[in-house]
Amino acid sequence: MVYGLLALLVVLLDQATKYYVVTHFALGESVPVINNVFHWTFILNRGAAFGMLEGSRWLFVMIAVAVIGGVWFMRREIAKSGVMACWGTALFAGGALGNLIDRTTRGVVIDFFDFRIWPIFNVADIAICVGVGLIIWSILKTELLSSND
Repeated sequence: MVYGLLALLVVLLDQATKYYVVTHFALGESVPVINNVFHWTFILNRGAAFGMLEGSRWLFVMIAVAVIGGVWFMRREIAKSGVMACWGTALFAGGALGNLIDRTTRGVVIDFFDFRIWPIFNVADIAICVGVGLIIWSILKTELLSSND
């Protein structure tokens, strides 16, 4: 239940920040928060991470639906995998759902965090990356502990 709430919180925060950007910025507008370090820059991402595979909207929709469906189907097994894997899965699923909402309602993903040395991203992207990191860490930890036996 707590993990479902975390996923929902990610979706709500992601959609709220995207709504703010869409309603307060012009497309392509960039506002410095810390000049030449961090800006809010409103762009439309038609691809996956870093704009890869641009124009593959339905592929990404199918992948996100499959991932979310897989998480739902495997939820009992995931729950047995430990807290770190559960937190990671909740973050990952919430981020996937946040970007899925964009792809299905807008046809593109809204991105806006711009650190100038990295491609522009959003809250869902952060949740996906942190979630995957926690899942990998959990797997490595489990494998390392089991290999010491």
